[in-house]
Amino acid sequence: MAGRRVDAAAVRAAVAAVADWLRAADAPVPERSVLAAAVRNTARALAADAPGHSVEVRVPPFVAVQCVDGPRHTRGTPPNVVETDPRTWLLLATGLLDFDAAVDSGALSVSGTRATEIAARLPIVPVRPVGGPE
Repeated sequence: MAGRRVDAAAVRAAVAAVADWLRAADAPVPERSVLAAAVRNTARALAADAPGHSVEVRVPPFVAVQCVDGPRHTRGTPPNVVETDPRTWLLLATGLLDFDAAVDSGALSVSGTRATEIAARLPIVPVRPVGGPE
């Protein structure tokens, strides 16, 4: 992620394209390319906001980024990993799901002593829930 700039407008637009689906589980699933753009843009925004290499955030099959300042990981399985599915990631990235609740439910896998540090960087692009305050 080093050296890459993140276009905040592109991140917001990518999230806006999936917002209805995130607010309502019965809404149609976005096209794969639309979903991929939202996942990649939000993960890369996190990496830009928390540069570093001590935590790896994985959202298969779309993206894996390294973030959070600290010791650089170079080989094998990283010591600090956060992994989840695309919907859960986007719910976290938009503030529609609490980090601890995602961990408690098993939807978010967190390993290593530094992995939880990303919770302080969420949400990336806040989205109001249906019926939420204006």
